[in-house]
Amino acid sequence: MRKFGPLLPIVALCLSGCVAKTAWDVATLPVKATGKVIDWTTTSQEESDRNYGRKMRKQEAEEGRARKEAAKECRKHPENKDACEYRGYRAGYNG
Repeated sequence: MRKFGPLLPIVALCLSGCVAKTAWDVATLPVKATGKVIDWTTTSQEESDRNYGRKMRKQEAEEGRARKEAAKECRKHPENKDACEYRGYRAGYNG
């Protein structure tokens, strides 16, 4: 035991650092986990832009189909001026 006496303070310092780091990791774990959950549940600007672009392309395709149908009706009944004026769906228009 006398041989290890001078080494005891050094070993204690090394272990205390390890224990302190473990205690720090345990203490910060809930904060890190909460941050990760928030990242998973919120929408980034890039994701929001991508979703908006997808929505607008879908709306524009719907408008294209509606205009094509209106043009078809106009060709069938050219004497009806109301049928030849498109009043249907317009992408991005909420009015």
